[in-house]
Amino acid sequence: MYFTKTDLIGLKDLSKEEILFIIETAEKLKEINERDVKKVPTLKGKTIVNLFFEPSTRTRTSFEIAGKRLSADTINFSASSSSTSKGETLIDTIKNIEAMYSDIFVVRHAFSGSVKFIAENTKANVVNAGDGTNEHPTQALLDLMTIKEYKGDFEDLNVAIIGDIEHSRVARSNLWGMSKLGVNIRLFGPKTMLPEHFKYFNCKICSNMEEAVENADVIMMLRIQRERQSNLLLPSLREYSKFFGLNKKILSLAQKDAIIMHPGPINRGVELPSILADSKQSVILEQVKNGVAIRMAVLYLLSLNKKEE
Repeated sequence: MYFTKTDLIGLKDLSKEEILFIIETAEKLKEINERDVKKVPTLKGKTIVNLFFEPSTRTRTSFEIAGKRLSADTINFSASSSSTSKGETLIDTIKNIEAMYSDIFVVRHAFSGSVKFIAENTKANVVNAGDGTNEHPTQALLDLMTIKEYKGDFEDLNVAIIGDIEHSRVARSNLWGMSKLGVNIRLFGPKTMLPEHFKYFNCKICSNMEEAVENADVIMMLRIQRERQSNLLLPSLREYSKFFGLNKKILSLAQKDAIIMHPGPINRGVELPSILADSKQSVILEQVKNGVAIRMAVLYLLSLNKKEE
């Protein structure tokens, strides 16, 4: 199969075959990260610019490492120290950096749809590193890669996604991806964070933790996205943890080999206690490892395809 996309905006735009192809490419590239000399010349001479208009630790570092492992020149852009703080428009910023012969933009932005807007206005390849509450495709891809690593296949797997789903771009990307791969998806969270339109993803909306976790193969916990909420949508963190947090008693209802996932950052003691976050069933750090491989695969595959003039 050939990957023909010039940008990665969301899993909504990818077919089942394209999703699996990216994961398979990442599986081959993962071995590079385990070498003593963690570098190949695949993208030597290419320039990757990480344009992060929002704070990030894992995603930004992961993309930077991925680019450097492939021998690309990787530049980090910070909005707070750029001309955007002086009033420069988003597209003017993009056009100026593009004029320096940049090849790939990795973009995180607070507004949904902003990354697609950028992709439509640049000749460079564009990767969505998270746009508002819309999508975070590489996070979902690394989640799917991790699930495949531990479960072997996706068909008929029971996956519970629990937490602040309304404001989670990770949840949306996973919903697009998992629904195309034959996963049985269950959603649970406060009603103020789980609107009705999610049922159109052909997933089950659960009424309590027990229903969500029972016989689950994968449990994905999400943090409360306070930075994307205009008002706090729950009475207290203590109450949230009581009704929507995972604990050992609830976990016992899942399959014995169920894995616990989290896109990070974890709010320990809220959605997950440390005893589970650091347990043998937790694959959170494996997700981080797979994140570098997935981003290497995405950067490599997009670099093969140029946009039409």
